[in-house]
Amino acid sequence: MFPALYAILDASPEFSSGSALSIAEIALRLSEGGVELFQYRDKRGSGRRIQENSQELCDRLGPNRIRVIVNDRADIAAMTGAGGVHVGQEDLPVEDARKICGAPLWVGVSTHNLEQLRAADATSADYIAAGPVFPTGTKANPDPVVGLEFLRAARRITRKPLVAIGGITVESAGDVYQAGADSIAVIRDLMAASDPAQRAREYLAIAKRVLPARPARN
Repeated sequence: MFPALYAILDASPEFSSGSALSIAEIALRLSEGGVELFQYRDKRGSGRRIQENSQELCDRLGPNRIRVIVNDRADIAAMTGAGGVHVGQEDLPVEDARKICGAPLWVGVSTHNLEQLRAADATSADYIAAGPVFPTGTKANPDPVVGLEFLRAARRITRKPLVAIGGITVESAGDVYQAGADSIAVIRDLMAASDPAQRAREYLAIAKRVLPARPARN
């Protein structure tokens, strides 16, 4: 089963505001709360910094069978022993990333409209991210908000695991799962939490309550 909570660890300091913990320490706290899937994202860092931080996360989380996904950099994902790579619409195409990150590494891809989602469904991507579902401040130039109806339409199109992203909080998580998401990706609400482990437990409790009650896929 695909993990119901996908924690994105963003290296930008604004996402961990209020926390004195390092990214690795935040990740460990979140893993204590039950998170099994992480993505390391560093849009501004050098290749060396991305490699070093990815390696630290893999070394510290890997022994607990926790999967670490590296954003954008398939080469770094392969060399650090990560669990996979996540690519956007302007990054390497899925199949090219797959050549670098062979099995059992995952390749995930972001989509922002139904045309992109259909194209992603035709690739070997292991999961598809869709969003932003709600308004979000995690990107300087965010894509248009797609809303819950987009998730419902996406669920009818693909049987691949669907990861919803963008402005999701514990208050909206239940509606997002109900709309068809298998997993929700969260950044700020996890990284800046005063108790990351407890916040993760809150999300996972919602998933445990909502997902089994959701109508089965046709």
